[in-house]
Amino acid sequence: MRTVRTLATAALLGAALLGPAAPAALADSPSPSADPSAGPSEAGTTFRTATRFLPGQQATAQASSGDYLYWVFPADTGQRPTVNATVTLPEAALRHGPATWRIDVYDGLRRRQPCMYGVQSRTAAKDAATVDLACVLRPVRASADAWANDPLPGSYYVRLTVGAVPDEDLGQPFTARVGVSTLDKGGAYATDGALGAPLVPGATTADLAEAETEAGRTTPVEAAAPEDGWSSGWWSDRWLWTGAGAVLAALAGIGGYALTRGGGRPSRVPPGV
Repeated sequence: MRTVRTLATAALLGAALLGPAAPAALADSPSPSADPSAGPSEAGTTFRTATRFLPGQQATAQASSGDYLYWVFPADTGQRPTVNATVTLPEAALRHGPATWRIDVYDGLRRRQPCMYGVQSRTAAKDAATVDLACVLRPVRASADAWANDPLPGSYYVRLTVGAVPDEDLGQPFTARVGVSTLDKGGAYATDGALGAPLVPGATTADLAEAETEAGRTTPVEAAAPEDGWSSGWWSDRWLWTGAGAVLAALAGIGGYALTRGGGRPSRVPPGV
């Protein structure tokens, strides 16, 4: 009897010791969380197969020297995109000479967009481990003349490739990381007009008309839109500056009128003087 009582007491003590320990171990284990800056881990090889990612994300890909890599991201009215790319090169012992890497950016009409700032082409020495590239685009305008090459709202393609490399180094593996950040330039680059729809390849007038009549249907324009959707194109902070200018002009007019009326009144002379 004493033995049974001893075993029962030991079992209760063991349960008391092990019971709280299990929840504590579960509480200490970190819960998985999604990284909002993580983008796709692959790239397309043509404009049609370009991989989409959003500004603020980091897209990565592994490929072979000589391949063309394509990504696509959305840019809206008033934004000035900055494209950054980092190429991790193969080991220096495996390379036979320097290599020139380059990034190019195209709009939804596949027109190449020039860079305002940044180094979009750079030659990496034979012993270099990485090469960094950058391209700061012009601010996106709400509309433009048909003959102009101004950046317009819609999809923008990033193409990464090696321009000059020894023939012996073609086919060697490399890793690429591409990111885009946008700076809101506001109404300084706004226009009075607006596009009927953003320049997104694959979207036709029939698609847009059908989407208006069918609830819940996603068009290519909607699929390629930024997280907060496309802007309407007519509102900008230029309206605030215009309103402030109108108020100041009105106050200046009232002040000028008051000064003119006050200076033109004849002074009263006391009688008998």
